[in-house]
Amino acid sequence: MIEPGLIYHMLFISATLFFIGVYGFFTRRNLVTMLMSVELILNSVNLNFIAFNKYLWYDKLDGLFFTIFIIAIAAAEAAVAIAIIINLYRSHQSIDVEKAEEMKF
Repeated sequence: MIEPGLIYHMLFISATLFFIGVYGFFTRRNLVTMLMSVELILNSVNLNFIAFNKYLWYDKLDGLFFTIFIIAIAAAEAAVAIAIIINLYRSHQSIDVEKAEEMKF
């Protein structure tokens, strides 16, 4: 079983990662940095799953399975997003979000 003091530290790190990711997503205009911010948010969720699994149900592996599933989804999401970014760069010579408005129509 994990100490109660240790879970506070893990949750603080997780919250810090989450808010850095949200800040990066809303303030950056580069698609690659926005993708990295989404990955930070997903990693903070993974850290929460592991922390709560170890604190509440230390004899089960549910949090670990959710974490592995999220990592697999994040890898697929990153592959698709990078393919879209490469295609956007080839057509517009930029990965700026403002120049990607043409893709809406």
